[in-house]
Amino acid sequence: MSTEAVAAGAAAGLSLWLWMPVPPPTGVVRPRPSVRLAAGVVGMVLVPRDLVVPVLALAAAAWAGRVIWRRRTAARAAEANAARMAEVCDLLAAELSAGRPAEAALAETAVAWPVMRPVADACRLGADVPSALRTAAATSGASGLSLLAAAWAVSHRTGAGLGAATRRVADAVRREQATRRVVAGELASARATARLMAGLPVAALLMGSGAGADPWWFLLRTPGGWACLTGGLAVGFAGLWWIEVLAREAEP
Repeated sequence: MSTEAVAAGAAAGLSLWLWMPVPPPTGVVRPRPSVRLAAGVVGMVLVPRDLVVPVLALAAAAWAGRVIWRRRTAARAAEANAARMAEVCDLLAAELSAGRPAEAALAETAVAWPVMRPVADACRLGADVPSALRTAAATSGASGLSLLAAAWAVSHRTGAGLGAATRRVADAVRREQATRRVVAGELASARATARLMAGLPVAALLMGSGAGADPWWFLLRTPGGWACLTGGLAVGFAGLWWIEVLAREAEP
């Protein structure tokens, strides 16, 4: 692959990276949409005309790969939140069963998991704790807090023991986590196979280049290669996307 092609691909990739919206870290100013658009236009202008089609195909593949990566990252964050939620439910049940006041117990959970800080503040100020729990349940992977909100509301209306109700919620959350781990284990082989199949074309290209052939020229310089590149990328990412869709449907 020529230096010209590498430079064109790098320019297009930079423009695509600047154009795609990503939540910036705290304290970092994200470029304006007009700046990203200008960068995208400049990047595409720098691409030679005979490389426009493969660069567009690679840019679309980069976008699809980024979407899939962000979904996987969000899924891992949800799993981490679910694990922390289970630990917090166990901690809250233990504190309440030991006879500690609800305010002190929620303060302990806020130290262990910052998501519970608004709930602890609501209890300290005499506000609606179940509503605060339902708001916290909107956090990715923390849907089990809605069960805790229901148990909290029932306990206050009926006078039932809050510690026992919280313990039952903690047990339910633990059972759900166990089910999720079983499903994730069953899906691990399918995901690994999909990633392996997606990487095989790249390995074939590298092997072809090492054997003295020039598959990059065919892919980037000929109409037939453009069709193969576009079709292969589309089918590969469609397979990865479908695997992720099936995995999300199989999860409880």
